[in-house]
Parts: sequence; C-alpha cells; structure tokens
Amino acid sequence: MAFLLVINPGSTSTKAALYEDAAQIRAEILRHDPATLAQFRGVWDQLDFRLGPLRAWAGANAVPLSAVVAVGGLLRPLPGGTYRVNEKMLRDARANLQGEHASNLGCAMAAALAEEYHCEAYVVDPVSVDELEPLARYSGHPLITRRALSHALNLHAAARRSAASTGKPVTKCNFVIAHMGGGISVAPVRGGRIIDVNDASSDGPFSPERTGGLPLQQFITLCYSGSRGEADMRTLVRGRGGLTAYLGTNSALDVEAMIARGDTKAGEIYKAMAYQIAKEIGAMAVVLAGDLDAVVLTGGLAASTMLVTWIADRVKFLGPVIVYPGEGEMDALAEGALRVLRGDASVEEY
Repeated sequence: MAFLLVINPGSTSTKAALYEDAAQIRAEILRHDPATLAQFRGVWDQLDFRLGPLRAWAGANAVPLSAVVAVGGLLRPLPGGTYRVNEKMLRDARANLQGEHASNLGCAMAAALAEEYHCEAYVVDPVSVDELEPLARYSGHPLITRRALSHALNLHAAARRSAASTGKPVTKCNFVIAHMGGGISVAPVRGGRIIDVNDASSDGPFSPERTGGLPLQQFITLCYSGSRGEADMRTLVRGRGGLTAYLGTNSALDVEAMIARGDTKAGEIYKAMAYQIAKEIGAMAVVLAGDLDAVVLTGGLAASTMLVTWIADRVKFLGPVIVYPGEGEMDALAEGALRVLRGDASVEEY
C-alpha cells in the first residue's frame, strides 16, 4: 500500500489530493486571492505563500507518505516519464527555462513537502516533454525551431487509457489525441510517444483563452502598429484571445447559454473553434498516414456534448472517436508515481 500526496499548482489555485494507491481518498482546491497574488513580482515569489495552506492541508490529513508527486513545468526538453526531483531540476525551474508558469513551482513544492515527510519527490510527464520526430521540428525558418510544449501529462494518460480500451499495449497503438481546455494540444501519439504537437500557447486551434495560430502578415502589422507593447501582445494571444476575445468569456458553459438564448454569433464562433480543432486533428492524422486506432477527445471541453458532436461529425471518417471528459491530471500524476514505486517503470533522472 502506498500513500501519495499529489500537487498541481495553477494560476490562482493549488490542487491537492491524497491517494491510497490509485484511489483518491481526499482532495481540495486551495484557492489563492488574485489580488494578493498580483502583489508578487513573479510566480517564484509566491512559493512560500502557496506552501502555507498546502502544509496545513497535508498536516490535517497526515498519513505516512510514500511519495509527493507534482505536475512538472516548463523544464528542458525531455522524454516522457516519472522524474525524481533533483537540484538540477529545481535550478532550471527557478530559471523559468522555457517560460514563466505556475506549474514551474510543482517540483519545488513537492521537494519541500517530501523533505518534511521523509519520502521521495517526483514529477510526471512535464509540459516540456519532447518526443518530436525530426521533421516536426522545422518551422520554415532556421531562426525558429518548433518546440514541444504541450499537455503531455494528459496526452500520455489518455493514450494509455485508450490502449487499454482496445485491448492492445500502448506501444502497438496509434492515436490522434486532442486535449481541450484553456489551451488546446492536438498530437499524433505513436506507440505511446508524442511525435508531433502544436504549441498550445502559439499555434493550432483557438481556445477559450488563446488565439492559436494567426495570419502572420496581419499579426506582424499589429505588433508594429504602436498600439500595444510586447507584454500586451503576449497577453492578447495567451489569456485574452479565443472565446475571451470574441465573446468576453472563457467559459464554455456561458457560451452554450448564449447559444441557447438564440445568440447566432456565439453559435458560429463556438462552431468555428470545433472546426479548427477538427482541422488540426485531420492534419495530425496525416502524420500517421491515416493509420490510427482512434481519435481521442479529452480535457475539460470534452464535457461539452455540443462541441464534441461538431468535432466528431468531421473526424469520424478517420476511425472511432473516444471521449474522456475532464483533464484527469491528478490521477495521471498518482499513476506515474505508482508505476515507479511498484517497479513497473524506472524512475528517470533529470
């Protein structure tokens, strides 16, 4: 029997859960006041502030922990797997190596709690998982190389889950998997490896908060129009893009309520997002030369029957469409630690 503390820091909250083996027995979303967070210069200045309520919650649910496992951030490119937190990882995370994000705090939070509970600290399938094949790295100009930053944790978990449903080992399966949340990652997954993927912060379909890929010439004109600075432009494409820009909300439930009230423009925009997701799925199916076991739709937006139906109607010719609503990140983190603790997988050294 293994007890695991699972940690997932987000922009304004920290998700915490306690697992007994693969079963979640307690969970809490520790919400952080946005006004208080805004007083910190950056995410790393928030570390002690976030650790306080997490320590209190963990202490109130004290059990002999086997491991503390956290979401991995924008670390250096690495293959998927379960990684032991070490000083090199902490150093790269603190440097915001590939960008600043709350997920970078995960390894430090896990290390702090693991030291107190005298157990191991792990991260599983960080955002920076890079399993791209060589052709996928070309951007069109040698000054820019395509990089792998994706919702790798859920993409890998969905691949394993889908393989189990087909009765085949994941190493023998091909899927196109779309993680659909605040950002959208669409990936061809061959033999359990993410061989290509859009950068959800700057490419692919638009999402509730992000623009996805934009017409380049118009975007360059906007950048040099003098109306916005660099920080504003970065927020425009990631945070104030997509549904937020078009409709003033990042909530699919709000958009569906607009549609139910007869808002035809909201319906067209929501359908356009489904159209772009389906188009990206089609492109990634080409990477697999059309040889795929299923199309998999997962993430928070996969709970939208409306959106899923529109996407499925366009991509069902590629194969079966499997739907796993929700992100499942906490379960995936626990399962990643368990694979190591049970000897089903080797722990990776960063």
